[in-house]
Amino acid sequence: MSKIKRSLTSSLNPWVETRNTTDIKNRTGNLYESIAVIAKRANQINISVKEELHSKLEEFASHTDNLEEVHENKEQIEISRFYERLANPAIQATHEFLDNKIYFRKNDDDLFS
Repeated sequence: MSKIKRSLTSSLNPWVETRNTTDIKNRTGNLYESIAVIAKRANQINISVKEELHSKLEEFASHTDNLEEVHENKEQIEISRFYERLANPAIQATHEFLDNKIYFRKNDDDLFS
């Protein structure tokens, strides 16, 4: 994750906050469309964070099955703690949506009429 992205996501409050549904609805004109946009963005965030975490933790992976070689690595623990402290992807996506940081478009249904 880039330093800019880390600073933005780490400054987000990881706790769930109530949101005004009319604010969410006003962006698209339909509450359900807005929630669908937020859900798709949350899935994108989740996939990218998951891939990044796995790639970082893969450096510490031991490819031998010897139990004696398993030991605690402080750097690995710190990486895991950082990702545990990140806000939920749905919270991040909702924050991006309400701050107009998500680009979305509707498919034109009149094309096939």
